[in-house]
Amino acid sequence: MGAHAGLLRTSRLALRVAGGLLVLGCGAIRAQADNVVLKNGQTLNVTGYQLVGDKYRLQMTGGVVEVAFDEVERIEPEDTFAVRVPPSVPKVDKSHYRDLVETAASRWNVDADLISSVIATESNFNARAISRKNARGLMQLMPSTAARLGVHDVFDPKQNIDAGTRYLGDLLQRFRNDMGLALAAYNAGPERVQQYGQIPPYIETTSYVRRVQKNYLIAKKPAKSQTEKSETDRSGREKSLNVEELFPGLKAAQAANPAPDVNPSTKP
Repeated sequence: MGAHAGLLRTSRLALRVAGGLLVLGCGAIRAQADNVVLKNGQTLNVTGYQLVGDKYRLQMTGGVVEVAFDEVERIEPEDTFAVRVPPSVPKVDKSHYRDLVETAASRWNVDADLISSVIATESNFNARAISRKNARGLMQLMPSTAARLGVHDVFDPKQNIDAGTRYLGDLLQRFRNDMGLALAAYNAGPERVQQYGQIPPYIETTSYVRRVQKNYLIAKKPAKSQTEKSETDRSGREKSLNVEELFPGLKAAQAANPAPDVNPSTKP
């Protein structure tokens, strides 16, 4: 009986030690994990993720979970943007920056709705946002890029939007007004786009372009009143924006085997 009791105590001790190691191991994984923020407010800690069609395949410590693309608010990878909003900072109405966006759009000949879509994706209209790569402000400018573009206060909305729009306009010119390529370059760097000759097959980058695309198409969708009729073509069907013309390289990038996200982000 004494031997059995001793064995039992030893087994329990081993289980406690093993359990402690498991907790420590899980803690280490969570500390390095990415955060997937859902639209319902829930945050999932994942060790990896992949965009497959219209769903994210999330690798978690307990297994794999699939979540619809439309249910994801944002993903905060270790090397990219993560909004940190102090409790004292109130929510900002997106229309608050509309005049600054339209001014920059006119100055640099960039679609105002595209600028707003980039801001929504980059910082969710948080002028004090700072990424883990130290990209800052509404359009997430790196300090070196901000200095090169003549920005004195990167957190000043007017200066940030003007410089970010200028940079986005330069990328649009560089890639012959191909929005998909310009946005991919804004996220991963123009060198990466030139390297692949298309939107780089990074999960982060294709997801980024797709999120901007979604915001842009929503902005371009005309608001309808009850008495207002939609513009129709000769066949009587409602006209819509041609997604393939706006983002011709996105489908090809999604179809390609995703390359590993080895620090693809070189924020502007």
